[in-house]
Amino acid sequence: MTKASGGLEGVIAAAKQAPGRGLPPVHLWNPAHCGDIDIVIKRNGLWFHEGTPIGREALVRLFSTVLRKDPEGYVLVTPVEKLSIKVEDAPFIAVRVDREGDALRFITNVGDIVEAGPDNAIRVEMDPDTGEPRPYLHVRRGLEALIARPVFYELAEMAEEGGEDDEAGMYVRSNGASFRIGPVEDDVA
Repeated sequence: MTKASGGLEGVIAAAKQAPGRGLPPVHLWNPAHCGDIDIVIKRNGLWFHEGTPIGREALVRLFSTVLRKDPEGYVLVTPVEKLSIKVEDAPFIAVRVDREGDALRFITNVGDIVEAGPDNAIRVEMDPDTGEPRPYLHVRRGLEALIARPVFYELAEMAEEGGEDDEAGMYVRSNGASFRIGPVEDDVA
């Protein structure tokens, strides 16, 4: 693949088209692939450009609004160009959760507010190397947030035992949906 040189300015301009904190309609944009841009989203949620952390939160938020997951991978997309980036795990981190009525409301490291539910599922994978849980929240259009460890501990405190047979475990509920976050504590031994 080629490396895009002038793409950063185009991405910034396209992201600024979104009114307020709204999101640009990236799902409607189908430009040609222009190559790679040296942006990496690390496992810890930090964004790097050409090996240097992007320290301006507003700029990271801006880039996050034009991020899309395509079949070939993660891209920053504008109406006229599409640039591949690297994402080591999930592009976002869920850094806070609050119970509001029947809803679990999460806040991500880029300022997205997401209520878990039928359209925004919580899923937990087990890390093959450590055996530790790796919990995720669907944010939008195939993009996920890794749920930060302290936030996952809060979810565990809210969880109740449920399920049947092979689906028995600890569950949290949000907006009418139920999500298994782990085994019943007695099953862990």
